[in-house]
Amino acid sequence: MSAKLQALQPRNPAHLFWVFTRLALQGFGGVLAVAQRELVEREGWIRREDFLAVLAVSQVLPGPNVVNLAIILGDRWFGWRGAAAALGGLLAVPLCIVLALAFAWRQYQHEPAVAGALRGMAAASAGLIAGTAIKLSSGLKTNVLGPWGCTAVVLAATVALGALRLPMVAVVLGLGGTAAALAWWRLRA
Repeated sequence: MSAKLQALQPRNPAHLFWVFTRLALQGFGGVLAVAQRELVEREGWIRREDFLAVLAVSQVLPGPNVVNLAIILGDRWFGWRGAAAALGGLLAVPLCIVLALAFAWRQYQHEPAVAGALRGMAAASAGLIAGTAIKLSSGLKTNVLGPWGCTAVVLAATVALGALRLPMVAVVLGLGGTAAALAWWRLRA
């Protein structure tokens, strides 16, 4: 991966840990939207285009994409210590919160207010994902596939996953492989 990071970077692994803790505590329904805002816009540690490149690699690796992203970026800045710090920041406090909520869920899962709150959180989560996709789309202007090629890939993935309900692995390998081959062909030309 050849993503170039900006001159700004975390001061040390502890700084990295606390920034990832801060972003994890804001990420209800998913941390990806918050990670983009915190790392690109607030901290300025990585450019939007480079964030997209790291995210692309993170999404094709096994495991949660934001965990992969944390490990990749932490390793970039401080090696294994940075990877451990970013991962620890991302998971430590949220793990304690989730364990406490799991206990509470067991006690109150049949309450109508709890079911309503979960439906509201699901809607907010979908909005976060859509907002992040829109915000990150400006970073695709410089993509080798061009805006129309990127749009075609997004639409094809949406139809394949949403409408046709194809397995994620098949879409990533088939559509992702096709897009990667097309990008490679255009770069060679």
